[in-house]
Amino acid sequence: MYDAQWREWRPYVSHCDPCPPVRVKRYIVPPNQYIPYQPMNLPQFSLDEALFRGTLWPALYSPYPSRRSPKGVTVNG
Repeated sequence: MYDAQWREWRPYVSHCDPCPPVRVKRYIVPPNQYIPYQPMNLPQFSLDEALFRGTLWPALYSPYPSRRSPKGVTVNG
């Protein structure tokens, strides 16, 4: 379900670019873009889980992963 929120974009890569190109860029489309109004009787998380996830409704939950590297791991080197 959450993989359906990810999109890929392949930007134009010129042979004259001074920097190494990023050939595929990924981004998340929030689930509220697909629900124009709140339907009645949507399933709900329990109160504790809703506070943890930041929303009461599972249909509006998106995991938003961290882009930071784990502690002690260098990204470029």
